[in-house]
Amino acid sequence: MQGEAFAFAKYSRYARQAREAGNPQIAQLFSRTAQVELDEHFAEEATPAGLVASDVAANLTDAIAGEKHEAESMYPDYAAQADKAGNPQAADLFREIAADEKAHEQAFQQALDAL
Repeated sequence: MQGEAFAFAKYSRYARQAREAGNPQIAQLFSRTAQVELDEHFAEEATPAGLVASDVAANLTDAIAGEKHEAESMYPDYAAQADKAGNPQAADLFREIAADEKAHEQAFQQALDAL
């Protein structure tokens, strides 16, 4: 499943780059392939594995937990490791990403609260 999710993200970025470089046909090829990776390959594996619930509140709760982990543990740990390795640019990037993840957590929480 991780391979399909990574391929989706990668091909989506490739499509954007191709579009920006003036290659709309190549961009469309990457976009179509990315959607197959997501809608067919990933979905066919994720649903039976229980990664996607049929309940919106359950999906929001799962998303909140994931974003919270990334915001409060994962990216701060990466930033600390980068600081320790003497790479302040990487540390700053990880802190910025952690802040983004916190914003995602809060947005999902607001959506859950509104249900």
